[in-house]
Amino acid sequence: MAKLNEEASSYEAPTTKNIADLESVSVELEVADRTGKGQDGEEFKYKVVIVDGVDYRVPGSVLGSLKEILKSKPTLKTFKVSKQGQGMNTKYFVIPLE
Repeated sequence: MAKLNEEASSYEAPTTKNIADLESVSVELEVADRTGKGQDGEEFKYKVVIVDGVDYRVPGSVLGSLKEILKSKPTLKTFKVSKQGQGMNTKYFVIPLE
């Protein structure tokens, strides 16, 4: 059993990164549902992909863009996401790679 000070020293708060933080994303990654609480205390749901044990949030606009790309290029294997702006003004661009 670890001591409290040892546990505190090695503690890292769980975080969710953004899919735009990844250099490339495979279309074969599993998608999971998560639930969070906003600043107002209300629950909300969001989707993530898990890479090396880390959650990366997948905005709905990325899923919509990827859907359209896959219609014209169903053999797509990887893509990248570019993010511009902040907060409610954030825009995501899906860039096909392979």
